[in-house]
Amino acid sequence: MPAKTALDADARGETGEAVGPLVRGVGVLRRLTEAGGTLSPSALERATGLARSTVDRITATLARMGYVRLDGRDVVLTAGVMELGNAYLAALRLPALLGAHADALADELDESVSLAVADLDGIRFIHQATRRRAMSVSFRIGDLLPAERTAPGPLFATGWAEGDWARWRARRAADPADAAFPAVPPRRTPTDDSAFPRRVERARRDGWAVDDQLIEPGLVAVSVPVRDPGTGRPACVASVVSHTSRHSAAGLRTSLLPRLRTAVAAMEAELRTAPPPEPGPPPAGLAAWTAASKHELGREFVESLARGLTVLTAFGADRPALTPAEVARATGLSRATARRALLTHEQLGLVTAPAGRTFTLTPRVLDLGFPPLSRTTLARLAEPRLRALADRVAEPAALAVLTGDGTEIQYTAGAGTRRVLTVDVTVGARLPAAATSLGRVLLADADPRSPEFAEVRARDYALVDEELESGLRSIAVPVRDRTGRTVAALNVATHPARRTLEDCVHGLLPELRTTAGEIERDLHTASRFTRVALR
Repeated sequence: MPAKTALDADARGETGEAVGPLVRGVGVLRRLTEAGGTLSPSALERATGLARSTVDRITATLARMGYVRLDGRDVVLTAGVMELGNAYLAALRLPALLGAHADALADELDESVSLAVADLDGIRFIHQATRRRAMSVSFRIGDLLPAERTAPGPLFATGWAEGDWARWRARRAADPADAAFPAVPPRRTPTDDSAFPRRVERARRDGWAVDDQLIEPGLVAVSVPVRDPGTGRPACVASVVSHTSRHSAAGLRTSLLPRLRTAVAAMEAELRTAPPPEPGPPPAGLAAWTAASKHELGREFVESLARGLTVLTAFGADRPALTPAEVARATGLSRATARRALLTHEQLGLVTAPAGRTFTLTPRVLDLGFPPLSRTTLARLAEPRLRALADRVAEPAALAVLTGDGTEIQYTAGAGTRRVLTVDVTVGARLPAAATSLGRVLLADADPRSPEFAEVRARDYALVDEELESGLRSIAVPVRDRTGRTVAALNVATHPARRTLEDCVHGLLPELRTTAGEIERDLHTASRFTRVALR
């Protein structure tokens, strides 16, 4: 179903055992997601139908949780909110098990490859391996598409019961233009809905399906189901996506389908032989954190919203299905609080409990901020952190990466200050790596055996005093990815008349390390199941 569901009717209060603030908070996250990640409080007020005071309290709570930031007049989704979608993707396990196979197929075919799961009468992407071209596919992880306009849709619909078909017909009648699916262009002309059941029967017979420009002119795709070894039903669907200047829909069958089938066979073998996930530590201290935040912020912090969202993070690779008691143990919440949150999430379509007592996350969790952030860059993650750092120390800050040949750095983000004498950081500019603090931090990691940068490695920072240019003093620290590899460097530049060398080490270095840690946390969250471009 489209993103706008019972949430809209329940946005102003509680229904049954639902937690009203949690319903309203989820509504705010969904509206921000639909808007691409940024809305003003007044726009959120209009989009949700909530009072401005309620919007302000919800956004203040989400900001405290690290899910949004209040940027001037706007509310902006941050990488922190991706931990909700990460919990679903981890519990699902399919991206972790099958993503490398999809990536390898994309490299081999030089075409985009995606993995999608069923979401009621739609399909939702859980992995994307996209080719970088002038004309490329722009779908993101978490995007929801109507089943009838895709290649995976008919394959999932081969297992639909009459209730599923009734839901699909009701949705088509209520939304003939697909206005509630922001990831696809709206339909401009009426379509014959009898064509979809015919495509489903063809998919049942053939075991594969194509999309011949159903989403928009020029886009074609071929799909094959990846079947669950236990049930024989599609666990997900793998698709190769191209455009008509490279392949016709008919040509996909002969040129790409055989290789796709081979890759799917390897994916199914992976599912059959995958060992159970290693037990991981559950979230810790969440109940105490929300209580402390409530004590500090008072009525501006909506504790029931924060606790309700933390319930979603209790799920994971080794915890795909949980009872209310297990959620309570994982989060430190009371069993009654955990149960009410789960029932609210069930009403909103974020969890399901087919057996009655054990809950699992649904693909709809990806509605909560994931798509707009799933193609972010390190520079975008770092920019607000750099601005905050520059404001705190009253000096310009910058982020840079090493160029391919390792001889230069390239600035990818920067934040200036209001000073007459200041460093001009131009994004895209290049400087000799060995003469800069940023470059020395990066070179120390790039060549760990080089004695030239042994001191930098030992101190984990570089301090350069007027070597690149007279009057320029700078200090830099590394920014590391999830594996611990240095992928960028962060620095603050100053003039010797403003900061002594001791001031740089004792005053600027702690601030730099704090900011680098914040950027790393954002990068680690954002890159768990998505690619974060470094430049």
